[in-house]
Amino acid sequence: MAALHIDIVTPRGSVFSSDIKSCIAPGTDGEFCILENHTALLSALGIGMLKIQLTDGLKILATTGGFLEVYNNTISVMVETAEWAEEIDLDRAQAAAERARKRIQQKEDIDIPRAKLALARAMNRIKVSALHHN
Repeated sequence: MAALHIDIVTPRGSVFSSDIKSCIAPGTDGEFCILENHTALLSALGIGMLKIQLTDGLKILATTGGFLEVYNNTISVMVETAEWAEEIDLDRAQAAAERARKRIQQKEDIDIPRAKLALARAMNRIKVSALHHN
């Protein structure tokens, strides 16, 4: 039986590379799961969580969009950013969410779509961090 492998990279370099049991990814149309012997796939990723099931536990990354490819039991993930749940600075994420909310309420001299994306990224980081602390 072939092992499932994942490689995760950002513009800053490699984030993670390991054999895994499964992966749940944040597709642009919803989450999807990848198991061993998955058919070939190329998918856009949205802001969300990448849940990686290892033989000895679960690892969770907050991601901010990119692409995922599955081919021959190898998952290649290319994302703008990837932050492990345990490394998220919750105070910083909450402050970023508050700043984004204030900008959205301002409505003048502000790029609303950009502020909404900033809020979505901050809320994702808060959600991922909360999973780690529970």
